[in-house]
Amino acid sequence: MKEVIAMHGWGGDAQIWIAWRKYFKRHGWLWQTADRGYGKAKPRYPNWSKTTFKNSEHQRVVICHSLGTHLLDEQILKEATHIVLISSFSRFVPNNKESRAIKTALKGMQQAFGTLLEKDMLKTFFKKACSPHPTSALPIASINHNLTSSGRKKLQSDLELLINTSGLPCGFPLEARVLTIYGESDAILLPAANILLEKDLKKHLQISPTSWIINGEGHFVFMPEIMARVENWLEVSK
Repeated sequence: MKEVIAMHGWGGDAQIWIAWRKYFKRHGWLWQTADRGYGKAKPRYPNWSKTTFKNSEHQRVVICHSLGTHLLDEQILKEATHIVLISSFSRFVPNNKESRAIKTALKGMQQAFGTLLEKDMLKTFFKKACSPHPTSALPIASINHNLTSSGRKKLQSDLELLINTSGLPCGFPLEARVLTIYGESDAILLPAANILLEKDLKKHLQISPTSWIINGEGHFVFMPEIMARVENWLEVSK
């Protein structure tokens, strides 16, 4: 059996995986998408199938964007055989000279919630996250128009979680095969955070991770070929 559980990052929703879901289902994968429910869509908390059959053909794959790994249930991570991390991190705010500016920007985002500045703050975030592509490339509903009161509370608490990340999330399996993917033009994640994630993974894992840097992509990786490349990696890393 081949199955995937995918998790979006801060401010996202299940729709970022539409093309991925179609591709993987077309190639025989069971695909489930988690959703925090920031907007009008109901929260989704999928789980692995109940089968206990395991061999070299049984793959339980977690695919996460950005904060997504920290938002997943610990048990999901524990049972994963493969983990694909797209623009992800173990610590978002690195301990270096750039940390003060990042903390100031994040504090400003926190203070904007519930004020007239909220819409502009979210608009600015998505513009940077999509860069160098236009925000129209992102297949999700505008949070500015769909944010619910409960969704706002989740956004605030998840932003606090992002600020306080200090390592790999609980449940990260020692024996998993891990692929990290970074956009070369990421305007959200600092290179220092990428370096720290690689260091933490190499220290934690039994098998060193594979890492790709994608030219011409930012925090969101839109290139259509990435899905086939990821599936091929999953095939050769059974």
